[in-house]
Amino acid sequence: MSDPAIWMRRALALAANGRATTHPNPRVGCVIVRDDGEGPRIVGEGWHQRAGEPHAEVFALRAAGARARGADVYVTLEPCAHHGRTPPCADALIAAGVRRVFAAIGDPFPQVAGQGFAKLRAAGIECTAGLLEAEARALCRGFLSRIERRRPWLTLKLAMSLDGRTAMATGESRWITGDAAREDVHRLRAEAGAVLTSSDTVLADDPELTVRLPRAADEGWRQPDRIVLDTSARVPATAKVWNPGARRFWLTAVAATAPAEVESTVLLRDLSGHLSLPAALRYLAARDINEVFAECGPRLAGALLRERLVDELLVYAAPKLLGDDARGLVRLPGLERLADHVALEFTGVEFLGTDLKITARPRA
Repeated sequence: MSDPAIWMRRALALAANGRATTHPNPRVGCVIVRDDGEGPRIVGEGWHQRAGEPHAEVFALRAAGARARGADVYVTLEPCAHHGRTPPCADALIAAGVRRVFAAIGDPFPQVAGQGFAKLRAAGIECTAGLLEAEARALCRGFLSRIERRRPWLTLKLAMSLDGRTAMATGESRWITGDAAREDVHRLRAEAGAVLTSSDTVLADDPELTVRLPRAADEGWRQPDRIVLDTSARVPATAKVWNPGARRFWLTAVAATAPAEVESTVLLRDLSGHLSLPAALRYLAARDINEVFAECGPRLAGALLRERLVDELLVYAAPKLLGDDARGLVRLPGLERLADHVALEFTGVEFLGTDLKITARPRA
């Protein structure tokens, strides 16, 4: 008998094809394996490509055809049991006559949440969950965060010189990092599906916050949602961040007239008088945003870290020194002792061209 993890790893690899296309749905892959006496082999496989289109199980069943009867199914997420934009995958698996279903994780979405497994078991199909669970949760971290924590997964991206500077005193910052690092950022914007910034950054740099990679259109990537946190509604209607091509959100603490087709919402202030960051993330989760890729200045970066809202930190370090007069990376006022530091744990380091990409997560 072959190792079931082999087939689940293949399902996870398939699911990863949807990193930049499935929002707001989870990334799911499916493999159907049958043993006709000569050893187990894949007879059908598929992955969920984008919301509103068939799920991974449907593509795999189409490929398997009649060979699905009596076969084992390896899927990275519990098969759905409700009618959404597509019919229930649990029903399709039952109709196909599969023998067993191995899932990496259960689906916490309220309309599923164990009901897919229950429906399969009621039809006599054996179900097992937990195979390569950690890997599947990492792949679906945004979807799971939105459903389980009611806020998106938040990645904070920073780019700096080796002495921790992000711009010259004049504000000049293009470009600190090289082409490979900037291409990586564009890819991560697409995978997150939403980019968040502050009014300070928009007023200083007038960024587009779009994905400008040649392969983006060829691979069906959509432009990420653009989100601006703007306590006093200072961002003008002429800012590039409001250009069409994606959903745009203007989150403020005062009423203001939004540019055409920009969704404007007034949220609560925190005790310091700024826009409440937890309230902003709850609002974005309610708008079906799974992941947020934050590209902002030192003030908002520091606030996100202080309020423990950062799930992952990406720092692109360029082999340059900008000097004492250049602008700093993060503002963390109030830290007086070494013991007050924000503790991080390095999880990855790699070279991108001449730059260094450091991945870290805040310690609990």
